[in-house]
Amino acid sequence: MQNRFIQIAAISGALCVIIGAFGAHALKPHLDAYQLSIYEKGVQYQFYHTLALLAVGLLEKQGGIAKGLRLAGWFFLFGIICFSGSLYLLACRDLLPFPVGWAGPVTPLGGIGFIAGWGLLWTVKVKM
Repeated sequence: MQNRFIQIAAISGALCVIIGAFGAHALKPHLDAYQLSIYEKGVQYQFYHTLALLAVGLLEKQGGIAKGLRLAGWFFLFGIICFSGSLYLLACRDLLPFPVGWAGPVTPLGGIGFIAGWGLLWTVKVKM
């Protein structure tokens, strides 16, 4: 049986590489240094939390027991979408044909998702 969080981590990891390469090659000439740093911060946090999603999947596969384990995975995914996604939009705001000012308040919601995910991992016990 496939583990959902391992599959999500695999997709997110591939997206990290694609999004990072797109920023480094296609967007770099169009973004100033500050915008590029915001974009790179999104990639960085997406990658860290992709590894956290992978850990959730591996803990689950090893018999991780906690109500919070799956919830931690969903919070990490929520954080990736809100935190990193909003940073990608904000970094590219001058290139997009629609306003993205609404994304600014979404960023801290993603950060709260990350914090909640890490906090929930504390509840995990693993059977050996």
